Amino acid sequence: MIAAAGDIACDPTSTRFNNGLGSKGNCRQKWTSDLLVSSGLSAVLPLGDEQYECGAATAFTASYAPSWGRVKAISYPAVGNHEYGKSCHSNDASAYFAYFGPQAGPTPGGWYSYDIGTWHLIALNSECGYGSGAGKVGGCGPGSPQETWLQQDLAAHSNLCTLAYWHEPRFSSGEHGDAQAMATIWNDLVAAHVDVVLSGHNHDYERFDPIGTTPPQPPASGAAVSYQDPVLDPNGIREFVVGTGGKNHYGFGSQPPLAGEVVRDSTTYGVLKLTLHPSGYDWQFVNDPGSGTFTDSGSGSCH
Repeated sequence: MIAAAGDIACDPTSTRFNNGLGSKGNCRQKWTSDLLVSSGLSAVLPLGDEQYECGAATAFTASYAPSWGRVKAISYPAVGNHEYGKSCHSNDASAYFAYFGPQAGPTPGGWYSYDIGTWHLIALNSECGYGSGAGKVGGCGPGSPQETWLQQDLAAHSNLCTLAYWHEPRFSSGEHGDAQAMATIWNDLVAAHVDVVLSGHNHDYERFDPIGTTPPQPPASGAAVSYQDPVLDPNGIREFVVGTGGKNHYGFGSQPPLAGEVVRDSTTYGVLKLTLHPSGYDWQFVNDPGSGTFTDSGSGSCH
């Protein structure tokens, strides 16, 4: 069994931090991490924005380490935009890579893969334009270093079951919308018959029916973000957005669910647990009971 969520640990200077205990609606990283400890997990997949606001080393030490850091030994993270920090510190996610060490993959890209049982897992970097100099990500489009590596990795692994994960979701009805920059990588994964994709970034939970190849679509004229209806395909990828690690929640506003979006919630923190079978998987959203009662569960088969 593995567990995943993103958008996790509050900045320790936040007025809601409360010595790491948070409040009912904010800074729940301690309580979501309690769902991971002593749970018999093979791996924990932090889905980016592990540490707010700027992914600084001091913040990792004060907030992430006492909570989700308790399962650091089995954590295989993906990097998020807050790890790059923008104007807060150097924009190469150096504190993130230093904290997680080799488990975060090679610098500067942070993409890597590994196997759990019969499953192949791929951690990718959706922060396509971040970094500078030697720390530059180098894009996510056709022929980018990441896409080239991904194609080689997919060709080298013929596992029946494959799961990929990164921070910014390809499809989402949440506040930040979807990540058009990941369209090429998404379509590569569809072509390789990948089964599941996990993301965070939008501070909510969303589950989609399987999605196929979908060309990129720029935001509507004057729109700040994109909300693209995916092309559904029973042989496509089931996407989960799990931005419920504890920092705070975003609502959906007036944005309706996208095509194929069968479940969504922005009230409850928690983690998505996946039981990986040789030819399929079971999922269960396990809630932090101090924050809400929402849950979700089901099963799927590998292609």
